[in-house]
Amino acid sequence: MGGHVSPFIHKGGAFVIKISKLEIENVKRVKAVKIEPTANGLTLVGGKNNQGKTSVLDAIAWALGGNKYRPSKAAREESAIPPYLHLTLSNGLIVERKGKNSDLKVVDPDGQKGGQMLLDSFVEELAINLPKFMSSTNKEKANILLQIIGVGQQLHEFEIKEQEVYNRRHTIGQIADQKAKFAKEQTYFPDAPKEPVSASEMIQQQQGILAKNGENQRKRQQLTQIQAAYDQQARELERLEALLNEAHIKRAQFAEDLDIAKKDALDLQDESTEELQANIRQIDEINRKVRANLDKDKAETDASDYRVQYDQLTTEINGIRQKKTELLTNANLPLPGLSVDDGELIYNGQRWDNMSGSDQLKVSTAIVRKLKPDCGFILLDKLEQMDLETLQEFGQWLEQEGLQAIATRVSTGEECSIIIEDGYVAGQEGVTLQTQPGEIDPGTTWELPKTNTWKAGEF
Repeated sequence: MGGHVSPFIHKGGAFVIKISKLEIENVKRVKAVKIEPTANGLTLVGGKNNQGKTSVLDAIAWALGGNKYRPSKAAREESAIPPYLHLTLSNGLIVERKGKNSDLKVVDPDGQKGGQMLLDSFVEELAINLPKFMSSTNKEKANILLQIIGVGQQLHEFEIKEQEVYNRRHTIGQIADQKAKFAKEQTYFPDAPKEPVSASEMIQQQQGILAKNGENQRKRQQLTQIQAAYDQQARELERLEALLNEAHIKRAQFAEDLDIAKKDALDLQDESTEELQANIRQIDEINRKVRANLDKDKAETDASDYRVQYDQLTTEINGIRQKKTELLTNANLPLPGLSVDDGELIYNGQRWDNMSGSDQLKVSTAIVRKLKPDCGFILLDKLEQMDLETLQEFGQWLEQEGLQAIATRVSTGEECSIIIEDGYVAGQEGVTLQTQPGEIDPGTTWELPKTNTWKAGEF
């Protein structure tokens, strides 16, 4: 920026800058046009196709946005006089492009000069190039909004965390479903023991029974032996008369032993090993059933555990989403009802592609205004896509917000503020703004046609 900048030009957002007057000559299809846009609301430039409506907006964008907005064929083909652009802004700045090279001159009310950097300090690029914003992706629009309200990074971190927890929950849910399906498909044997059967323990039990039965057999054999001895002694009574007394003593002793042995043998009962042997033979089948039951129980337990984890992650996700909602609720949003959800703009509950044309313009204008609050105007092309009711609604909203919009529409109806016909404003046909190349006629004074302004409920 060259030269001194008057403090009147920019006071840190203390006022909103709009276009007070504009004069355009020999730019694209425009021959000579002078317009005084309404300060608040919609100034609608109407006319048929190829009459110069869009050329008016292109000229304003070039005047304020710099040579990157210069049309590829800026000069009107039929004219030898170069393009002439002259804008008066509400802060008193005069912006002019004229001469062979269309040099820029910016002068403040104090006579101090500036340049493109001065214009860039308060002219928002998207205000003169709104199609760039409206044609951006939903996420790009949302990112612009989040950056200007200062919560973009925080919201981005919340979304990353939410996605991470969501992915974990999704995986946990899949595992839980798989475990539940696996458990459901498993066969269950209600008659099987809870723990696998040990073959060694059953063999030890069998050996214990066999040992006990062997002891019983030993005692039976002992009984037989004593009985034989007793019988032998009885037979020898005849032969051993001489030893009768001694034999009687021995026999008495054997009688006592016999009584004891009989009593012991009377209570003895042998245990069968047939069931145990059958169980040993069936141990593999029993254990198969036990393992199947354990697998089913574990699968059901695993599924239940994963469901608990899933519910915990759901609670965590809801907490993150609540923080996102609180972050946006407490943010200084440019429009009531405007928010961001899942990286996309939401206005009154509708995503961009479901918004009405009027709402899309409201959202775009509000966001562009928020980018540079000092920039109080916006350029809009091709509003013929809107019906009259939508136009009126949008115009009333602009007035309510104290915003200025200069727009074009293929129409010659009463809704149009001015009509462009063959490069002129209707009623200004044949006038010129320059008497010779590169010079302004100081004596050119002529009254601007009155523009229609929006009134609530009428056109």
